[in-house]
Amino acid sequence: MLRFLLKKPHLTAGASVAIISAIAAGDSASSSGPSDNTRARLSISLPLRNLWEDIRVASSFPLSGEGSGFPSQHQFVGGTVPSTGNDEGDCKCGKGCLGRNSIANAAAAVAPAVVNISISKGGVERTIGSGTIIDPDGTILTCAHVVATFHKGNASSRGYVTVMLQDGRSFKGHVVNADDYSDVAIVKIKSSTPLPSARFGNSAKLRPGDWVVALGCPLSLQNTITAGIVSCVDRKSSDLGFRGVGKEYIQTDCAINQGNSGGPLVNLDGEIVGMNVMKVVAADGLSFAVPIDMVVKIMEHFRRRGRVMRPWLGLKMLDLNPMIISQLKERDRKFPDVDKGVLVPMVVPGSPGDLAGFRANDIVISFDGKPVKSIKEIVNIMGDKVGVPFRVVVVRRGNKYVNLTVVSEEAQV
Repeated sequence: MLRFLLKKPHLTAGASVAIISAIAAGDSASSSGPSDNTRARLSISLPLRNLWEDIRVASSFPLSGEGSGFPSQHQFVGGTVPSTGNDEGDCKCGKGCLGRNSIANAAAAVAPAVVNISISKGGVERTIGSGTIIDPDGTILTCAHVVATFHKGNASSRGYVTVMLQDGRSFKGHVVNADDYSDVAIVKIKSSTPLPSARFGNSAKLRPGDWVVALGCPLSLQNTITAGIVSCVDRKSSDLGFRGVGKEYIQTDCAINQGNSGGPLVNLDGEIVGMNVMKVVAADGLSFAVPIDMVVKIMEHFRRRGRVMRPWLGLKMLDLNPMIISQLKERDRKFPDVDKGVLVPMVVPGSPGDLAGFRANDIVISFDGKPVKSIKEIVNIMGDKVGVPFRVVVVRRGNKYVNLTVVSEEAQV
């Protein structure tokens, strides 16, 4: 059985990261696709260094093509669940300020659009996760790890899941798109009447300390709401010990559990700013969500191509900061005189980067004509451009500046 739970053998050894979908028994929780033999080793760094484990992961799923009924991006801007007004006792100090009813109002604005996703096992419905209706036509946002097996057309489920709304209505949901790398998936239901839907916010506007609300169906307990604050707006996957996975999460102290996966993280304006995906098992107040800005980009890929295209250069990269630069200069007196940039510690043999002439320990200071100081900036510049040449300026030992041109390939994830 494929388990989305990394458990540590002894609770006193540290903490472990868990993806928080409820694991259904039997075939529904196993990986039966062509990528069964793909393995990902998680190298857990402090404070999780001693708690690594091999897990099986699926590669990209065969996603449905354009015309699958997925709405265009502009349709996600507005929802049909209205924000509640300022009642007596609400905050009067301005937008986003915490008042007596702020959390309740934020939850009320989104709760009707939050759904429970389940499957039938032996005649009993078992919750596997949560989701959010994001348009009146029945498009539901959830986690790929919640519905991945059913997107492949599992024989017992025939590619369908059961979706239950807050008002008790139940629908058959079809898994339309799924991208396991970003952990974003889309489920579609059909209704004869418009459905309640939630509005998207802007995760880039979040600040550490902002209040947020998590909604979902943990342990099959529908309509569960918890609140907390944003602990970090850009927690890197490498901080959690995920080797070779360059992603960022919103870290919060909201209480979430198995079954919360795919549920919304909401700001005080009742807007979705993230999608809850995982927590640290043996610690309190360490929960993580995919930023909604990234989710919107993934959905745009779904709309245009039915799948996500990611460029690949074959370069292992590291953001430089003053402390790292100081340490590297102590080791090598000829280390380049830079105060920022992206270090390339390793080049994959035969990769686009190798063919372009990159060398280990090159420092990227310009990418496609733009100065860069982080991997995130390089990723944003590349976007979904595959087969496109990029002009790169690197600095080498002894302050040697070199111009390179690298042509990206599509990543196999």
